[in-house]
Amino acid sequence: MRVRNKPWAKDKLSSYPQYVIENPADHKGKWNQVFGNDNPIHIEVGTGKGRFITEMAKANPTINYIGIELFDSVIVSALDRIIEAEIPNIKLLNVNAVNLREYFAKSDVDRLYLNFSDPWPKKRHEKRRLTYKTFLHLYEDILVDGGEIHFKTDNRGLFEYSLRSFSEYGLLLTFVSLDLHNSDFEGNIMTEYEEKFSLMGQPIYRSEVKFQNQK
Repeated sequence: MRVRNKPWAKDKLSSYPQYVIENPADHKGKWNQVFGNDNPIHIEVGTGKGRFITEMAKANPTINYIGIELFDSVIVSALDRIIEAEIPNIKLLNVNAVNLREYFAKSDVDRLYLNFSDPWPKKRHEKRRLTYKTFLHLYEDILVDGGEIHFKTDNRGLFEYSLRSFSEYGLLLTFVSLDLHNSDFEGNIMTEYEEKFSLMGQPIYRSEVKFQNQK
């Protein structure tokens, strides 16, 4: 993903602590205190400019959402959306997802979304894919027992790889669509990339998986 540098982005993120959590490790195991309630928590890894997670938060006020994005010049656009809509049930983390265990304790998270993640198509980059087994283990460590991953992509190769990865890890596959926008699935909220690719006529692939027999 090409990121246009916004040198002012970090300062702006720091100016809205009610939305952007600067020291998330301080809240590990205590996210209910951050939100002021015990509602379920859903996180999106790679939230980008925030269209998906902000629309989800508006549509589901009894669920708390956390958007995670590494690039400050990208996540600042998500912050703009939140400020404009004054969405109370959403927080943002400008951090690297490989460190999720530092920010979340076991059972802190009820559901995890992966939307249009980098496919890392070269074999030597397999370990960087967000559906690789080490990432699945990471997600398992922070999700509730029976927690779910919802995954969307336009990349057929990544989708096929991910289904194999889910299966080999022992996840229960509960939903699969090879052409989401021409299916009977209801309530889909699009990301920026999803709209772009679907307008180009590319099918959108989606799956839901569930962890079983967690330790």
